[in-house]
Amino acid sequence: MSMAIEELHDLIDERVKAVAARDGKTLGARQHPDVLAYSVLGTLSSNGSGVVDEQMYAWFDGYRDGPQYTVHDLNVDADGALGYCAFVYHVTGTLNDGTDVSMAVRATLVCKRFDGRWLVVHDHESVPFDPATGSALTDLQP
Repeated sequence: MSMAIEELHDLIDERVKAVAARDGKTLGARQHPDVLAYSVLGTLSSNGSGVVDEQMYAWFDGYRDGPQYTVHDLNVDADGALGYCAFVYHVTGTLNDGTDVSMAVRATLVCKRFDGRWLVVHDHESVPFDPATGSALTDLQP
């Protein structure tokens, strides 16, 4: 495994731990100031780490317990100063209103190395859904 790919795997491990700890500072430190995000929360697209941080803290604040975030099917590659991480993650927890959450989300992070550190320059998430019911899928099976 190349050093770049190992570093991107570490970025994902860091992300999972930060979500579990509700550590927005660590997550925010990995975003480029001009990050472009297509998140499952908020507006269709967001530009800039400040807006993405606001959405992240709103996500954390919506949970009484959690969120927990587990990564599955991680694919990572890099070439020079550009890399990506594509994966499915499973979110679980209990919202403030008592609703239990269990959902699958697809994610792709485009990362670029700046001064030896990988930063997320594009974060794209989507929720697979059942077209017959319109409900989000919770099963991680393809």
